[in-house]
Amino acid sequence: MKATRRALMLAPLATPALAQQPFPNRPLRIIVPFGPGGSGDISARLCAQYIEAQTGQPCAVENRPGANGVIGTMAIKTAPADGYSLLLCTTSTHAANPSLMRNLPYDPGADFDVVGMFGSAGSYFLVRPETPWRSIPELVTAAKARPGGYSFGYFNTASRLPAEILNKVADIQLLGVPYRAVGTAMTDLLAGRIDLVVQETSAADSYLRNNQVRALAITRAQRWDKHPDLPSVAEFYPDVALPGLLGIAVPKGTPAPVMQRLNELCVGALNSSPMRERLEEFGHTIGRWNLEECATYVRDLRERFARYVAMAGIEPE
Repeated sequence: MKATRRALMLAPLATPALAQQPFPNRPLRIIVPFGPGGSGDISARLCAQYIEAQTGQPCAVENRPGANGVIGTMAIKTAPADGYSLLLCTTSTHAANPSLMRNLPYDPGADFDVVGMFGSAGSYFLVRPETPWRSIPELVTAAKARPGGYSFGYFNTASRLPAEILNKVADIQLLGVPYRAVGTAMTDLLAGRIDLVVQETSAADSYLRNNQVRALAITRAQRWDKHPDLPSVAEFYPDVALPGLLGIAVPKGTPAPVMQRLNELCVGALNSSPMRERLEEFGHTIGRWNLEECATYVRDLRERFARYVAMAGIEPE
């Protein structure tokens, strides 16, 4: 009885001591809401390696693909808000899905906080090398001469929206052809069955290096120093600027000191040469941003997607 009474008296004193324990003091995990092998998956694994090296704690990476990122995202939404369960957040999960999916079971702004930004990328407008168009204005001129006579293939939001927005702002009629996978769309582009594909930089660079395609422009707000001669679409049509998102998010309610520590680890990972070099290879503009800057960027990008989806007349599914 005395031991029990003493334990009860000491219990309140234990809470501050636990709160002062360094973070992290046990294993972490990063959920990647897409399959292995992509730029996001590789970035998450490089970040996990850095966290392990800096903290001495294991950091596992789990792939939970499905429903355009919803399955993996929900796994973190329902996880404890303690900083040990992290989400690789992407353009789909935190910017596009709210405007494109009916009854989305999470709210990116209300259910998550972004604690680190790996960077933002963009996409190329790609055509076959033998295509006569060498610029966006030349594509627009050709499309105006043949309304509905040219097509673009798309396989996700990032590959559809830029072309649909170009249709609106340039008053042309490129026909969208849906595909289930990027590989099939690229195969049909190379075979001449479609005329255009908008493809993310990380996935398209190999086609460019092998001279299989020609890039007319990139969807960044400004030119990319890796391809300084390639204009951005925004140089001709300012509304067509659609950067991407790749970062780390935690469930809403995660303690502020924990979020700050995770932000420091994400920035540190970006400063490490393995991750920095790989992200630059993928075409990302690296963002060593603090918590406030992360929140602002993600919110602004989500609002931009909502505006673009409405402009393009795309109905949520």
